[in-house]
Amino acid sequence: MAPLRIVFMGTPELAAVSLAALLREPNFRVIAVVTQPDRPKGRELRLQPSPVKQMALDADIPVLQPAKARDEDFIAGLRRWQPDLIAVAAYGQILPQNLLDVPRCGCLNVHTSLLPKYRGAAPIQWAILNDDPETGVTIMKMDAGLDTGEIISQRVTPIHPMDDAQTLHDRLAQLGAELLTQTIPDYVNGKLEPRPQPTEGASYAAKIKKTHGQIDWNLSARTIWNRVRAFTPWPGAFTFLPGAPQGRLLKLWEGEVAGRTGSPGEILVADKSGIVIACGQDALRITVLQLEGGRRLTAREFLAGHPLPPGQFLAGVSTPSQ
Repeated sequence: MAPLRIVFMGTPELAAVSLAALLREPNFRVIAVVTQPDRPKGRELRLQPSPVKQMALDADIPVLQPAKARDEDFIAGLRRWQPDLIAVAAYGQILPQNLLDVPRCGCLNVHTSLLPKYRGAAPIQWAILNDDPETGVTIMKMDAGLDTGEIISQRVTPIHPMDDAQTLHDRLAQLGAELLTQTIPDYVNGKLEPRPQPTEGASYAAKIKKTHGQIDWNLSARTIWNRVRAFTPWPGAFTFLPGAPQGRLLKLWEGEVAGRTGSPGEILVADKSGIVIACGQDALRITVLQLEGGRRLTAREFLAGHPLPPGQFLAGVSTPSQ
């Protein structure tokens, strides 16, 4: 039997993990890759290829980079490739129906949540923000809606206390890649029947903004702890040291809930074990942090150069909303 002809669509590192898995399978032939146009990055704003594009170039696979996936010329060109299937992972645009109709076996998407929960742009962050005990990946047969297509397969993983958005991202990327390569053969051979998403439990994971990272100390310590984890590495949870007109930005990298009480934002303890800050309920012990313009430090290292007397207050007021 000839290898299945696959066009892969994706952009960031999460998608590159799925592409790498497809390239390792002898029964699949990735005939082309579609990814977002190169974006300016770094201080010099030089155009940089996406991780998916770089991987495709290294594997000598043709790369297509339309500005809009609904461009008629692009879709006509894609049709000439005659793919059996299109596999999609974090491409970055909603695909129109005339593109979804191109491959004979349809388009399968790797989504990093247990659909219908957390449709949209930031399912990993919102699962942590909402203190979910578990999440997972879904292989979905795409339709023209936003993550509303039929479910083909799913896999669950727990969210561990030590997880942040980066560690969970990496685990889900690997789980999604494995599930994609396992699902495709059975789906193409008719062994897996797609099932409609249930209407109950559907939710939307809104895109995370930089301003979401600012901490509101009136929230409970557990809620703030979840924000520290969900916003690592981006946009980072942050507060401000005391100062006028506005103190220096302080990014919080790691912490834990502590059973202390005080006025929200008040520094209760600052020693080698961490910086304990009162919250609306309980307190948060910060163990790793970073001053604006500096490097990431343990609390002990930070306090050696930046003493924080108990009784001072940190600033922080905004919270994300879904």
